[in-house]
Amino acid sequence: MNRIFKIIAIIIGVIILDQAAKSVLLYMLTGGVPFSAPAFSLLPYPYMIARAGDFFNIVFTWNPGTSFSLFRNLGESAPLIIIILTGVIIGAIGYHLFMRTKLGYEKWALSLIVGGALGNLIDRIRFGAVIDFLDFHVRGWHWPAFNIADIFITIGVMVLVIWWIINRKVTSKK
Repeated sequence: MNRIFKIIAIIIGVIILDQAAKSVLLYMLTGGVPFSAPAFSLLPYPYMIARAGDFFNIVFTWNPGTSFSLFRNLGESAPLIIIILTGVIIGAIGYHLFMRTKLGYEKWALSLIVGGALGNLIDRIRFGAVIDFLDFHVRGWHWPAFNIADIFITIGVMVLVIWWIINRKVTSKK
């Protein structure tokens, strides 16, 4: 039971960090933090907030698609389709996390992934799009803007991939 509380604490912690950062940005730009509003009517255009160096900006932009803005051109039904698919994926990962996973690293990594996915799902439900604000660039080449939830999802996936590679090498030597 104690392990379940740790998993839930990680998930909730990721959601809180993500939503707090996004709320600060919304407050800076609108003077408030709306509970719900159509994304592009709330803030219609991307904003440059701060140039933090030669390779990093803090921006404000909406991502109506999935990772790397994929599927943002599905039309008016895109938000609903993405919300449903995201919910199904979170449900599958959550089932695996709570019912099937035995290894500590895997529980930790999946908790980060679920927390990040829920943070972005909250945005989709509230606004129909996800708030992205971290913008890295080198000589005019920009990585797509992302957010705190995306960072946690990436860390979780990287941990799983690294452990998969390590475990595969150990298994193949036996």
